[in-house]
Amino acid sequence: MSIKVQALSYLRTMVADPQPSLRLAFWDGDLFDFSSQPEVVIRITSPRVLGALMQGDFEKLGDAYVNGSLAVEGRPRDIINVGVCLCEKLEKSRAAGLMKFMTRFASRRMSMAQEAANVRRHYDVSNEFYKLWLDKRLVYSCAYYQNDDDDIDLAQEQKLSHLCRKLMLKPGEKLLDVGCGWGALLQWATERHGTIGTGITLSERQFEEAKIRLAHLDGKVDLAIKNFKELEECSLFDKVVSVGMYEHVGAAALPTYFSKMAMLLKPGGVFLNHGIVSTGGQPGPSGGEFIERYVFPGGSVSTLSTLAREISSAGLEILDIEDLRPHYVRTLLDWSERLEQHKESAIAAAGPEVYRIWRVYLPGMAYAFERGWLSVAQILALKPKDGRPAPRPWTRAYQYLY
Repeated sequence: MSIKVQALSYLRTMVADPQPSLRLAFWDGDLFDFSSQPEVVIRITSPRVLGALMQGDFEKLGDAYVNGSLAVEGRPRDIINVGVCLCEKLEKSRAAGLMKFMTRFASRRMSMAQEAANVRRHYDVSNEFYKLWLDKRLVYSCAYYQNDDDDIDLAQEQKLSHLCRKLMLKPGEKLLDVGCGWGALLQWATERHGTIGTGITLSERQFEEAKIRLAHLDGKVDLAIKNFKELEECSLFDKVVSVGMYEHVGAAALPTYFSKMAMLLKPGGVFLNHGIVSTGGQPGPSGGEFIERYVFPGGSVSTLSTLAREISSAGLEILDIEDLRPHYVRTLLDWSERLEQHKESAIAAAGPEVYRIWRVYLPGMAYAFERGWLSVAQILALKPKDGRPAPRPWTRAYQYLY
């Protein structure tokens, strides 16, 4: 009996009830449909790839997809739905992939050189690649939607405004953006609130693009390629913000990270941390090895309670916490749709492997947020002044426009 016949017999049994909306296309031209009108086609180019599918070895299947020996056709959301179905049916004895992603680096400390290499592997893919599917300001973090018809450009501007209002920025204040990306938040804060900004990043390509975008703010914004550990604690700031940065630090280094943020703040200063959090539940399979290998090497997320504990242990008083999970679902789906619209340009900018990786990564992450396996939280904290808790507003009215 050929491996193809064995595989079909096995798969018919394992993935029945309900059957996925899937067609298997084999190397010899044969087709097998699991449903009458399959929405997803998996093209298998060799018996080896088929063997990995039978074994539920999604790490090997991920490698095959990236190197092109396994092709997947269909809408990204449909692909993720079929992939989850196959994982749940076939990945019987394997630990949940997403849980591996959440906890993998819980006890590992990374050198500054390794931290820089990991960041550059993700963000230095190509500025032109990111420009195709991010918003016009290149904000690579969860947007903030206020209406059903908000597009990604408006939603990201609303997020920048929301962050600045939470920080209670005033003209002339010194603002530090740790992991400043392409400089959107610093530009927004400087132009609209009159701050004096400092931004650090480990990405050379982000740094070069940010210098161009913020050139007109010369003297008001200082940019540097620098690790947060290298910041001098004598350079005190009125406000410190970290958006999508802590995930690169590693759980073992969180005490060091938040202690550094606290030391960089003036007494009475405000700190805001925006980042992905684990909900602490037991997630389903979602390809943690794939994310670690191809997307976020060295990445780690912690639970909200862990972040709150570490921020408090650093000597800061938490003022406010906001969960934005539904906003990230929509952000990721908007990004995914825009990437699909610019397929050929994306391949030209970053290569076919990178396009294939992001094509499944973005909707896959959207699914993880939709299921509640991950969330995203903004934590606002104050530094005590003169040995006493810092003054605070009576209400949350300062955070919203009326």
